[in-house]
Amino acid sequence: MVRQAAGRDDELARRIQALVRDVLGAQAIRIAFLPAQLGMRRFARVTLEGGPVESLVARVDAPEDPAGRPPGISPEPPLEPLRALLEAQGLPVPACYGGNTEGHVLLLEDVGTESLEVFAQTAAPDARRALYAEACDLIPRLQRVSDAEGRVEAFRRRLDAAHFRYKADLFCTWSLAARGRAASAAERACVETAFACIAREMQQAPARLAHRDFQSANLYVRPARQASGRLVMIDLQGALLAPPEYDLVCLLRDSYVDLPENEIEAHAARVRPALPDAPDRETFARRFDLLTLTRKGKDHARFLYAAQERGDTRYLEHLPRTARQLRGAATRCAAREPRFAALAELIHALPESPCAE
Repeated sequence: MVRQAAGRDDELARRIQALVRDVLGAQAIRIAFLPAQLGMRRFARVTLEGGPVESLVARVDAPEDPAGRPPGISPEPPLEPLRALLEAQGLPVPACYGGNTEGHVLLLEDVGTESLEVFAQTAAPDARRALYAEACDLIPRLQRVSDAEGRVEAFRRRLDAAHFRYKADLFCTWSLAARGRAASAAERACVETAFACIAREMQQAPARLAHRDFQSANLYVRPARQASGRLVMIDLQGALLAPPEYDLVCLLRDSYVDLPENEIEAHAARVRPALPDAPDRETFARRFDLLTLTRKGKDHARFLYAAQERGDTRYLEHLPRTARQLRGAATRCAAREPRFAALAELIHALPESPCAE
């Protein structure tokens, strides 16, 4: 297995070297593959000689849809032309230096090594709040983007009932099993009914462009401030139309960073009236918590899936924080609407760490 992986990396490195030579007329003198994430897409930092920049990042798409989505969930589209559209409208995205004709490898700007997640771990509170405010301010700008020419697939994708069914299935299969036993038929029905109810409600919400994974790990801090600010967004290809609160849930109810509750509330209160649809406080808070249930339920399940199916245990350290986010949202949702009480009971029964078999 290790030998096969090494062989694949060698083959990818040769492809990247050839692409750098053909597109940029430069030599790739060093190629360092970056640690894999939850998806199957690969990234490599490439040091150049004789190129327009000293280094860039090669983005290599997986040959098949990496998430193993069931019927009804379409594979993520290519990064282009979405990246180019956002760039043209002044949003901070990595520059693109070119790619191969199939679109499987793109040569992108090297935006550095400091994500917002890394920054937040050591930043002083005032510096952290300021950079999170900048991140929040990107969301209304994203939601105002339109595709007049109809070229960008993100505007034909929507957070729909199939996505919520997928999240429910993941949560039932992996998160409920963390208690040491599989979900019963009644428990699975409880989750599926609740997530379907949320799906119907979200279909009534305004549909605005969402990054869809707008969390600290996908926002990078440039070494020097640019005209568009210090942050740059990566991992854009999953963008779709979603309720206005979706990206804020990803950012402020992050599995990777603990933000103080009063800080979350302050950021949400400040950005809410700046959203194009400016939802009222009650509607915003309600949709925010309902989306937290489904988003954090999916994240919780994906962390367990990665550990048990891929042997990648790096994400298990984030389970307690994710479970706390779930419990908080479940408590608030059940207090507003008793129909979510049964789901809240299941969520409150989740252990801090998976039960040993």
